[in-house]
Amino acid sequence: MTIAKKKETRVFNITQLNTRAEENESPTIEGYAAVFNSKTNIGGWFDETIEPGAFARSLSENEDVRALFNHNWDNVLGRTKSGTLRLLEDAKGLNFQVDLPDTTVARDLSASMERGDINQCSFGFYVTEETWDYTVEPALRTIKEVDLYEISVVSIPAYDDTEVSLVRSKELAQKVEARKALLHKIENLLEEK
Repeated sequence: MTIAKKKETRVFNITQLNTRAEENESPTIEGYAAVFNSKTNIGGWFDETIEPGAFARSLSENEDVRALFNHNWDNVLGRTKSGTLRLLEDAKGLNFQVDLPDTTVARDLSASMERGDINQCSFGFYVTEETWDYTVEPALRTIKEVDLYEISVVSIPAYDDTEVSLVRSKELAQKVEARKALLHKIENLLEEK
């Protein structure tokens, strides 16, 4: 069965996200962008888990994954190609370390993380192998393999409950509404299938 590639992102709470900085070194962020065998509900439509090994092929073949802030390609925090982003699939999930650049975005992010304001992560991917179990309610999607193209430290996850509690300004509210509209479009597409 051939699966059409669709760009997707997922958000996870990464309470074990750490920052550290040695004297004369840039701060480093480390944590898990994805956790294996952890059931997550996707927008109320279906549950999803990621199997161990889902990132293995992609990590061995893709030498250019980027770490971003809020999925924004203008806010590159690190890159595997340059060695400033290191990714490792271990028994728990997709582990990452990012050496932050000396930029305004990275300094602001580091300060927000130290305060505990930002502690979630997401990743962008294309599914290359998956299975669906429709015998359970909601249906269960198991992601077996992906093409990973980015990980992101995020301030607003893709889940409605968290987005609402994080709204602090008109601009942020507009971003939340745009994400909600996108989620509703996805829901309509899934219902058509």
